[in-house]
Amino acid sequence: MMRLFALLFIFAISLFGLSNQEILKRAKLLSHTSSKSEQFRAYNDYKNLYLRALLNNNQKLKYSALQGIVQSGRKLHIDVKKYEKEFYRQKKSSAKIKKLKKSIHVTPSYKLKSVHFKNGRLILIFDKKLTNKQINYFTLHDNKAHIYKYIFDIHASMLKSSKNLRKAGIDKIKLAQYNPSTLRLVIQNKTSLSIHFKREGNELSVSMLSKSLRSRKIIASNKYKIEPPKRLDRNKIIVIDAGHGGKDPGAIGYRHYKEKIVVLHIARYLKNILRSRGYKVYMTRDSDHFVKLRNRTKYANRKGADIFISIHANAVGRRDAKKACGLECYFLSTSRSSRAKKVAAMENSADLDEMDYYGKQSFLNTINSHNIVASNKLAIDLQRGALATLKRRYRDVKDSGVREGPFWVLVGAQMPSVLVEVGFITNPKEAKRLVNRNYQQRMAQGLANGVERYFINN
Repeated sequence: MMRLFALLFIFAISLFGLSNQEILKRAKLLSHTSSKSEQFRAYNDYKNLYLRALLNNNQKLKYSALQGIVQSGRKLHIDVKKYEKEFYRQKKSSAKIKKLKKSIHVTPSYKLKSVHFKNGRLILIFDKKLTNKQINYFTLHDNKAHIYKYIFDIHASMLKSSKNLRKAGIDKIKLAQYNPSTLRLVIQNKTSLSIHFKREGNELSVSMLSKSLRSRKIIASNKYKIEPPKRLDRNKIIVIDAGHGGKDPGAIGYRHYKEKIVVLHIARYLKNILRSRGYKVYMTRDSDHFVKLRNRTKYANRKGADIFISIHANAVGRRDAKKACGLECYFLSTSRSSRAKKVAAMENSADLDEMDYYGKQSFLNTINSHNIVASNKLAIDLQRGALATLKRRYRDVKDSGVREGPFWVLVGAQMPSVLVEVGFITNPKEAKRLVNRNYQQRMAQGLANGVERYFINN
């Protein structure tokens, strides 16, 4: 009984130690920072305030807490529909709260002015200049129904009602207000499409071509402008390995960003894109847990994978943090270059007993000339695919090249295997990009294009 009382007492202290205004002030400050961890703290503060408001029947506090939960939840992409409904109900029920409606950012200030086709591209014109953060693009594929969906979520609102648009060769194009703050464009077809979009000022242009037409229009003017033609034969198995995880955070970078979280997000996006294109895709980990190095390639072997892709983020010390940047791909070899050894030492450190497990002789026996050549080709295609896609939006992305090195996570793989360093999490500019959802999606899309090109060429 005493133990229960003590627990309740501790909970009461943690909940009621600060005044409502102090917590509200702290939550507002935290929610406006760029740090995800600080934004999560703000979200939790607003939920605590909501609990206080319910206990004390404080309608004004309840309104402020709900507003904070909805706004911070949207930033963190948390499902807050339940709180949104309650928030809107409370706005309607109180005349006093109604006066505060103008101060709440429910609908965005960006509005869609017009929609039309020009030279085969869908053009959406808005009343203001668009930013990178306003556009989220993702794909869905229903294997059973043979339906491909290409979805754009744009933080804006429509001046008129929903539109069903038409274009020859495309089954369905619909533009509608998905929620008060999001305009959704859905392109649907029975066969996969090559979708590309470009943002220029207040215009968003979207091209949509069938695979056969797209492949005829490819112009290989230089290595960064090559697009992989789409392939009908997708009967391939791919295993994606998100580096580190669980007790092993990997590199801790700028603003304490963790490698294990960044690479897991990119790996998930890559899995979804490849699956939408018809490939069989498995992940060594799909959550934040630790997997031993030797078990990662064992898993790929067990699945009969055609290729194995391990995703990591690079890091250096503080002295070189602002200088070191760029994307690079590694394939397994006994390379003794100083750079390869430094990177490999960092990635190998998570599970040191693996080196005893394999031993030097076993390590050498797992490498054969066939896999080295194929892995080298895979690394080149992944590097080119990622750079080509990223450079459309981020022209200063650095190409740090394709290299060879002794990475233990690749040891034992019975298929072409590559370790991708998606950038330096210690570099301030690159780290901010690596935690950005749009950048992660573009990185994954580029790697997926590299996978397609590899299978077509081999």
